[in-house]
Parts: sequence; structure tokens; C-alpha cells
Amino acid sequence: MSDEENTGEGQSEDEKLAAEWEDAMQESGDGEGGDAEAGAEEGGSGAEDEWAAAMAEAEALGEGEDDGIESAPLENFSAGAPQQAAAGLGSGGDTPDLDVILDIPVTISMEVGNTSIPIRNLLQLNQGSVIELDRLAGEPLDVLVNGTLIAHGEVVMVNEKFGIRLTDVVSPSERIRRLN
Repeated sequence: MSDEENTGEGQSEDEKLAAEWEDAMQESGDGEGGDAEAGAEEGGSGAEDEWAAAMAEAEALGEGEDDGIESAPLENFSAGAPQQAAAGLGSGGDTPDLDVILDIPVTISMEVGNTSIPIRNLLQLNQGSVIELDRLAGEPLDVLVNGTLIAHGEVVMVNEKFGIRLTDVVSPSERIRRLN
């Protein structure tokens, strides 16, 4: 038993365990880690000193040595128009070039209506069941692009396929207002 254990009869179990760990770390040669932890508990100066020493060592090793590492050549982006075009800016610099985004796919969906039902009723649905929606018959459908309402329309037939004729397009300011 160490001197601390003999004199530490009034210590809590946590303090005794910490003292045992500290003794074991010092015996194994890892006492520096315990000192750093103790320094960190006393105000953090031990960890900061170790960090500063490691940074100084890294700088000393890095100076004057050539490890075969080459710097990558960097382009100068202040040259003008070619870089603005690559960044999506038009020739004016202030207007965006829409060609950059024209090929991005979006999902368009039509919503006939919706409703909320308890899971108990959902589990009872089978072929032939009728679900009442929140819309009246003849009301226009909602046209959603990636889940955002952009228009209202009515169902039409086009070459034996369903289509939708837009009857009202939501203004951009209204779309932004609905997002908030």
C-alpha cells in the first residue's frame, strides 16, 4: 500500500481509486498523462503546455526539410469572365446563368386531396374501400413540385393518358410566403 492509501482513510472511494490509478500510471511510466490530467483539472495549463510543445516540435521538423511534397498550382480567379461562367454568373456578373440548373430533375405530383385516419381504420382497408378526402368533387387539383405547391389545375385526357390543365399558377412571392 502507498503512503496516500495509509493516510487516506478519510478519502471517498472515488478519491482512493483516483490515487490508485495515479500510482499505477507512475509505476508504468505513463505518469506524464496523469500530470497532464491533473494540470487540466487545475486550470488547463498542463494540456496547453503539451499542445504548445507538440506544435513547436512539428514546426521544428517542418522547417528546412523537403519531404518530397509539392504544392499544387493554384489558378488565379480574378481574371474575369471564364471564371464567372464556371461559378454560374452571367456576363454581367450580377445575374445568375440559368443554364447551370436547367437540367436538374424535379418531381411533379398532383394531389387530389388528403385526409387523416386512425391506424385502426387504415388496417381495415381492403379492395373496394372508399376513403373520404377533404376536397369537394370538381375542385382543382394541387400541382406540387418537389412537395411545394406551384399551381392548381384540372384533369384532362391527352392521347388516352391523364394530364392536367393549369388553371391558376401560384406567384413566386406566395410560394416563398408558404415556405415560412
